[in-house]
Amino acid sequence: MARIVVIGGSGHVGGYLVPHLVEGGHDVVNVTRGQQAPYRGHSAWAQVQQVTLDREVEEAAGTFGAKIADLGGEIVIDMICFTLDSAKHIVESLQGRVSHFLHTGTIWVHGHSLSTPTREADPRAPYGEYGVQKSLIEDYLLLHARRTGFPATVVRPGHIVGPGWEPLNPLGNFNVGAFGTIARGARLVLPNLGLETVHHVHAEDVAQVFWRSIDRPSASIGEQFNAVSEQAVTLRGFAEAMYRWHGHMPDLGFAPFDEWAKEHSAADADATLEHIGRSPCHSIGKARDLLGYHPRHTSLQAIQEAVTWLMQQGVIET
Repeated sequence: MARIVVIGGSGHVGGYLVPHLVEGGHDVVNVTRGQQAPYRGHSAWAQVQQVTLDREVEEAAGTFGAKIADLGGEIVIDMICFTLDSAKHIVESLQGRVSHFLHTGTIWVHGHSLSTPTREADPRAPYGEYGVQKSLIEDYLLLHARRTGFPATVVRPGHIVGPGWEPLNPLGNFNVGAFGTIARGARLVLPNLGLETVHHVHAEDVAQVFWRSIDRPSASIGEQFNAVSEQAVTLRGFAEAMYRWHGHMPDLGFAPFDEWAKEHSAADADATLEHIGRSPCHSIGKARDLLGYHPRHTSLQAIQEAVTWLMQQGVIET
């Protein structure tokens, strides 16, 4: 079994990944800013070494990579790298010192979908700071893997969801009020015809791609993998399913985006445009074939689990 260092393992994905690694017999170190307890409680956390480091501060001082390397991990999982400079810093520090390095990417490296379901090797057209930086990081890591043998794997989650998470809603934004509208059986107006797509994934299934990549290094090193549910959903199909889940017949309206946006806050309208402009719909064929990945949750199952939790907490008014 290996010593595994997880950078940012206290989040939603880490809440499933870290306990799985501990139960698999690995010696796990969680690097965190120490500002929150793990999202998901589990007895395995008692066996995890907790190390407090502020990445931003340490990177500014040029010390973060060296401190990670000094933890002696044979495997390093980086959940919170968002810029190319940050990636270069950690890779230069770990070169020749790890047997496997796993980076959390994103399906947004593809920008708007050019063909669907989008495969990892399909052409990319990223836009926006987040998608562009993640695309640059992915290119850097995989090129480094080919040229120098750096043992990198990139895992690309979709819209992560699960208990404790406010899921992307059928409007393509994160305003939980849309779920309340549906729960009450009231009318929900969708942008355009509601045929744009979104692609969710349960945090547990993202964790599955990570641990399967670790279990099959010969298949995963030098590769990138989409970590999504088996199928994307259209906004309309998403909304209709949620109405029926609450025991209501769907009551939907439609409006051109510019008209629709006038009835919503600028933040919500911007978030919707960010998502429907990309309309992700990604293939899991590569992860299935090379890693044996089989999502335990459909998009709707993952969303409904999260919505149930939000209703229990009183966050969604039903």
